[in-house]
Amino acid sequence: MSSDLYQNIQTFYDESSGLWERTWGEHMHHGFYGPTGTHQKDQQQAQVDLIDALLQWAEVEQAHTILDAGCGIGGSALYLCDRYDATSVIGVTLSPKQAARATERAAIAGLAKRAQFQVVDVLNTPFPDEQFDLIWSMESGEHYPDKGQFFQESYRLLKPGGTLLMATWCHRPTTSLAGPLTASEQWHLDALYQVYHLPYVLSLPDYAHLATQAGFGTVRTTDWSDAVAPFWDAVIGSAFQWEAIVGLWQAGAQTMQGALALGLMRWGFQRGLVRYGILTATK
Repeated sequence: MSSDLYQNIQTFYDESSGLWERTWGEHMHHGFYGPTGTHQKDQQQAQVDLIDALLQWAEVEQAHTILDAGCGIGGSALYLCDRYDATSVIGVTLSPKQAARATERAAIAGLAKRAQFQVVDVLNTPFPDEQFDLIWSMESGEHYPDKGQFFQESYRLLKPGGTLLMATWCHRPTTSLAGPLTASEQWHLDALYQVYHLPYVLSLPDYAHLATQAGFGTVRTTDWSDAVAPFWDAVIGSAFQWEAIVGLWQAGAQTMQGALALGLMRWGFQRGLVRYGILTATK
């Protein structure tokens, strides 16, 4: 990962995470609105439901040691720590402000002894081999500049029988039937890359191929684009309330640019270009 990309990602989340928490809560990811996206529910409840739905789909019954790869302000990490009564949860992020806020929230929740947060490059971690039962990657894979390296590092870090569970933004498959990305689609993706500091995204089959190449024996995938699509209407609706507008202005240029591009993301889902891919792999 280039130093410029690192810095841009750090700045984006340093600037925006406080506003996100005040406006949308502790979970910095999509919500789950039922398999077809038709369930009406509160946005924050939908975000918790997404965590539960992912764990159920991946059949994660227990996890004593957990790595949250791209932890935000600790929403998923603390939820997983409590749900599984984990002995150790480590959350990593590129944002010092996110790590500090997650640490504060762990103390408030009484989980500081079992949940720690660090500024670490998830592609090159300092952790020993075979340390974790579960690696959780919630909407951070789109930021990884070397997707293959992420799967290799995850394989190294997981205990035998451990589980990788990943939810990530993808582009549509480019099989012979679907055809390659069009010029319009590539322009659309490039615009999203620039706003949200993404090096690139892949199709879900491409992610599965990389997981297999890394050594994972069992790899399963599914597409939950319909299930999460209503989230963007909820976010756009709340982003332009007065309190959020003031917060956007105070947060900085990158956060404002990200908010103005929410419609571009929603359009990506509507045209079938942006997909919400789920992958689980067992070592």
